[in-house]
Amino acid sequence: MVKASKGAFNRRTRKLKGKSVASVAKLVRTFKVGDKVIIAPRARTKGLPHLRYASRHGIIKEARGKAYMVEVGDFNKRKTVVVGSVHLKLV
Repeated sequence: MVKASKGAFNRRTRKLKGKSVASVAKLVRTFKVGDKVIIAPRARTKGLPHLRYASRHGIIKEARGKAYMVEVGDFNKRKTVVVGSVHLKLV
């Protein structure tokens, strides 16, 4: 019997199957500090946040290279997630 793969994207990219591929306009999009955004994962693995944060609302705290630091609420805690601009939508 063959052993199942335990790679980093095992069973993770299958959930993104059928999601639209990012356009150039989405790749070069910029956001300002304080903008309210929704984390909406796309079928591109660069800058992809963990899928547990999919469809969460957050506020952009800072820009870090090509990505953004987004503060997201997780029950009674505030967490900071690094997300690429492709995976963000303005509210």
